[in-house]
Amino acid sequence: MSGAFLSAVELAQAYARRDLSPVEVTRELLDRVERLDPELNCFITVTADRALEQARAAETAIGRGDARSPLRGVPLGIKDLFDVAGVRCTAGSRILADEVPERDAFVVERLAAAGAVCLGKQNLHEFAYGITSTNPHWGTCRNPWGRDRVPGGSSGGSAAALAAGLCVVALGSDTGGSIRIPASACGVVGLKPTFGRVSRRGAFPLAWSLDHVGPMARTVTDVALALSAIAGPDPEDPWCAAEPIEDLASEIARGARGIRFGVPASPFWDDLEPAVAGAVNEALELLPKLGARRVDLDSRPLRHAYTAFHGILASEASAIHERWMRERPQDYGPLTRQALAHGFFVSGVDYVNARREQARVRATLEAMLERVDVLIAPTLPRTAPPIGESMSREPSRAWNRCVVPFNLAGLPALTVPCGFDENDLPIGLQIVGRAFDESTVLRVGAAYERDTPWHDRRPPNVD
Repeated sequence: MSGAFLSAVELAQAYARRDLSPVEVTRELLDRVERLDPELNCFITVTADRALEQARAAETAIGRGDARSPLRGVPLGIKDLFDVAGVRCTAGSRILADEVPERDAFVVERLAAAGAVCLGKQNLHEFAYGITSTNPHWGTCRNPWGRDRVPGGSSGGSAAALAAGLCVVALGSDTGGSIRIPASACGVVGLKPTFGRVSRRGAFPLAWSLDHVGPMARTVTDVALALSAIAGPDPEDPWCAAEPIEDLASEIARGARGIRFGVPASPFWDDLEPAVAGAVNEALELLPKLGARRVDLDSRPLRHAYTAFHGILASEASAIHERWMRERPQDYGPLTRQALAHGFFVSGVDYVNARREQARVRATLEAMLERVDVLIAPTLPRTAPPIGESMSREPSRAWNRCVVPFNLAGLPALTVPCGFDENDLPIGLQIVGRAFDESTVLRVGAAYERDTPWHDRRPPNVD
């Protein structure tokens, strides 16, 4: 019996029946990484010895009847901007190539306490400042659905590894879509939780006011289990909220009956690829059959969200990198260096105006969510582009324009697979909820997932 494409829930059941063991599954996935990753390039560092040690500990705990954590013995990957004690943390850069932290990030501590097995650190766009995961220092990460396509970014290695069966759960970060973009492009599930829901202590920052930490997996239930493990207050992170988290497992089983879902129009539906528009429309037609009610919404006040987002991102990212940009500019990749240089030309007035627009975006979205329980929109306007294609930052053409409004507002946003285009490239459906109401977002996502086949499809040539 193979564990490569089983969910965390299915692995827990297999462990309880003694059909599989954590050590057996960990070895299988490490073998798959050794065989498939030279082409896909999902991992920067594989921690095989540590993984087997953690798997043996999980196996011992399960053997004595301690299986309280649903993640015990579940192999996971960690985006290489989260600290893991004793393991280099490169943030996908040359500058931090030899950086070895002495302490785990908060979320890594929580996952270890839950008994999860860390297979290694996963590839990403340099310093998380980009959406392709084409990395000049650690190699280009490739999409398992099309080896000539980007997996999205910046958490591209994590999404590609999930799609290829190289891990069961992954940990990503999302500043302007960096969980949802690769999850959508690779046909997996990704959640950006509410801003402050999950501690960022021990995660290398991109933009302080926009960064979110969240889980990725192949099913909505696994994402819910991972969020339950990593969410919670952290006195060492002043941005982290003390909001209690609900019993997500019971909430998501309730289905979509009675849910009011809002469908925002422009800019979310502007210039979509026909296949994307068709797949998302089919999803919108299915939800009423599951008992939900549609409400169409005017979202034109959000048309300046993308411009405001980039004003904030550029300023805050350049502030973080100011010293290295003076002392070591040659150690950045050309595109990252160019993006960081741009931030130094954003004036204080521009930054303040962008923050004012952020407040307007937040107020607009909160007003929409007074009328409905969730918002539903495309995750991306097109499927994964070819590696090397120039990525536009024009607001009307940008690949991430459907996701950034929810970073500005700090609202929970989930992407689930909802179809494929004519090239068999995945398409994502985005579900957004009120602050700290991840349970409703996940509930709708799980209801849609249960009634559709998309999450069961596998990329070619990953057996």
